[in-house]
Amino acid sequence: GGREANQISDDYRYQDGNYEGYAPNDGYYRGGDEPAHEEDAQSDVTEGHDEDDEVYEGEYQGIPHPDDIKEKQKKRAPAVADEYRDRADLMAERMEDEEQLAHQYENIIEECGHGRFQWTLFFVLGLALMADGVEVFVVGFVLPSAEKDMCLSSSNKGMVGLIVYLGMMVGAVMLGGLADKLGRKKCLIISLAINAAFAFLSSFVQGYGFFLFCRLISGLGIGGSLPIVFAYFSEFLSREKRGEHLSWLCMFWMIGGIFASAMAWSIIPHYGWGFSMGTKYHFHSWRVFVLVCSLPCIASLVALKFMPESPRFLLEIGKHDEAWMILKQVHDTNMRAKGEPERVFTVSYIKTPKQIDEFIEIQSSTGTWYQRWLVRITTTFKQVWDNVLYCLTAQYRMNTLMLAVVWFTMALSYYGLIVWFPDMIRYLQEEAYESRVKIFDDEEVSYFTFNFTLENQIHRNGEYRNDKFIGMKFKEVRFEDSLFEECYFEDVTTSETFFENCTIISTVFYNTDLYEHKFTNCRLINSTFLNKKEGCHLDFEEDNDFLIYLVSFLGSLSVLPGNIISALLMDKIGRIKMIGGSMLISAVCCFFLFFGNSESAMIGWQCLFCGASIAAWNALDVITVELYPTDKRATAFGILNGLCKFGAILGNSIFASFVGITKVVPILLASSALVGGGLLALRLPETREQVLM
Repeated sequence: GGREANQISDDYRYQDGNYEGYAPNDGYYRGGDEPAHEEDAQSDVTEGHDEDDEVYEGEYQGIPHPDDIKEKQKKRAPAVADEYRDRADLMAERMEDEEQLAHQYENIIEECGHGRFQWTLFFVLGLALMADGVEVFVVGFVLPSAEKDMCLSSSNKGMVGLIVYLGMMVGAVMLGGLADKLGRKKCLIISLAINAAFAFLSSFVQGYGFFLFCRLISGLGIGGSLPIVFAYFSEFLSREKRGEHLSWLCMFWMIGGIFASAMAWSIIPHYGWGFSMGTKYHFHSWRVFVLVCSLPCIASLVALKFMPESPRFLLEIGKHDEAWMILKQVHDTNMRAKGEPERVFTVSYIKTPKQIDEFIEIQSSTGTWYQRWLVRITTTFKQVWDNVLYCLTAQYRMNTLMLAVVWFTMALSYYGLIVWFPDMIRYLQEEAYESRVKIFDDEEVSYFTFNFTLENQIHRNGEYRNDKFIGMKFKEVRFEDSLFEECYFEDVTTSETFFENCTIISTVFYNTDLYEHKFTNCRLINSTFLNKKEGCHLDFEEDNDFLIYLVSFLGSLSVLPGNIISALLMDKIGRIKMIGGSMLISAVCCFFLFFGNSESAMIGWQCLFCGASIAAWNALDVITVELYPTDKRATAFGILNGLCKFGAILGNSIFASFVGITKVVPILLASSALVGGGLLALRLPETREQVLM
C-alpha cells in the first residue's frame, strides 16, 4: 500500500513540474508550446515583414506594435508617484527626454525628406510673411491722401505711422508666447484673422480715431505672425536645409514691399476708383488700396486651414499619435512626389518629454463655464509669463541679452533710415520746388476772370478790382500786402495758399475752402463767405508723388541679391559671420550718405543699404529660431521681435526730426549702432551644426 501511495505522489509531482507542457485529451487548448503552431502564428501575425528593414506592417497602417504598447505601459507605470517627486527631478527628467527627442526628431525629418510638403507650407507661410511686409508700407503710402481725407494735423499724421509699430510690438510678444502653449497653427490663424478683419474694416471707417484703432489692432495681429511663421516652418526642416530655406522664406517680406509699392502706384492716383454716399461718406482710391493690401493675409488664412499643426509642438505637449500621423503624412506626400510611393515610414514610436502641467485640465474641469475659462486663461498667461522669464534664466540670459542688443540696433538704424530716405527725397524736392517760385510785384488787374491754376507764386503789393476767380486752384500761392476790391471767388480749392497783410473790400467767397486761418493780419471789409466747402479735399497732383512709390519699389527690389546670397551661403559660412559681416558692410554704406545731395544719389544709396542689410535680418531670424527650445522658441522670437519694433518706433521718431536740419546725426547714429551690433553679434554661439531642441 505504501509503494502505491508513493507512486501516485510521484505522478502528481511529475504533472506539477511539467504543467506547462501538459495537454489532456479533452479538446481544450492549455497554452502549450507547439513549434509547428508557433511558426504558423508568426507567419500570420507578421505578414509583410521585411527582414532587411525590420518593418512591422501594422506601422504603415497606423497601428502601433504590441511591443511598443507594452513599453508605453511600463513608462506610464511610475507616473502615479510623480506628484510626490521634487519638481527639479521632474524638470531634469524632462530635459533629458527633450534631448533624446531632438536627435530622434532630426533623424525622422531626414527620413521624411524635403519635398512637396515643405514647398507647399513654404508658400502658405510666405503669404503670411508677405502680409507683414505689406503692413509696414501701407500707412506710409496712404498718409498723404488720408491726411486730407480725414483732416489730419502733423501730430495726428505721425501717430498713424507709429501706431502700427506699437500694435506689432504688442502682438509679437503676446501671440508669440501663446504659440508655445496653444500651437503654431492655431495662433497663426488667430493672428492672420485679426489682421485681415481690422485691415478690411479700416478701409471703410471715416473718423480718425476709429481708423487709428483699426490700424492698431491690425498691427497687433500681423505682429504676432512673424515669430510664429519662423518657428512653425523651422520645425519641418532638417538641419542641412534649415538655414537656406528659412532665408528663402524671408524673400516674401521683400515681395510684400514690392506688392504694396506696385499697388499704391497703380491705384492711389486714380481718384475715380471710389464712390460717395451723400456728402459725408467718401470711399476714395486710397481706401481701395488698403482693401487690396489685405488680400495676401486672407489668402494665407484660407490656405493655412489645410495645413497640419507642427508635429514637434505636438510631441512637446505629449500628443504622440497626432504627431506620428502628421509626420507620416509628410513622409508619404514627399515620397509620392518623388515617385516612390512604396517607401514605408519606418518610425513606430517617438520619444515624448515628461508632461508636468496636467493640473490645468483637472482645474479646468470643475466649476461653472466662466470659472473654467478664467482658470484656463489665467493659467495660460501665467505659463506664457514663465516662458518669458525662462528666457532670462542663467542658461539663456547672455544669449538673450546679446540678441536683444543686435535686434534693437539693427531695427533702430534700418527702420530709421527707411523713413529718413523718403523724407529726405521729399525735402530735396521741396527745395527744388521753392527755388522755382515766381514773384509778381505791384501788378494791377481789373475786370479779369481767372479760371486756371496758379501754382508756386508770390504776389506782392498787387491790386485786384472787379476780378472773378472761378473754378480754379491755388497751389503754393501767397498774396502779400495786396488789395482785393469787389472781387468774386467761386468754387475755389487751395493748397498751402495764404493771404498776408491784405485788404479785402466788398468781396464774395462762394463754395471755397478759404477759411479764417488762411487770412493772416488781413482786413475784411463788407465781405461775405457763403456755402463754405466742408471737410478736407484731396489734391492728387501734389500729394501722390510717383517718385515716392518708385523709391519704395526700388528699395524693396534691391534686397533680392542680398536674399539670394544669404540663402546660398547661410549654411556654408554660418549665421554669426553673416550677421556681423552684413551689419558692418551696412555701416560702411551709411557713410556714403554724406555724398547724397540729389534725389538720384539718395535712391542709389538707399538701394545699396537695403541690399547689404537684408542678410543680417535673415541670419537673425535663423539664429533666433535655433537658439531656443521648442516650448520657448516662439516666445523668445516674439520678445526679440517686439524689441525690434520698439527700435523701429524710436528710429522713426529720431531720424524724422532731423530732416532738413542736418544729415550728420542720423548717419552717425545709424553707423555706430550697426558697428556696435555687428561686433557684438560675433560673440553669439554658432548654431549651424546643432539639432533643433
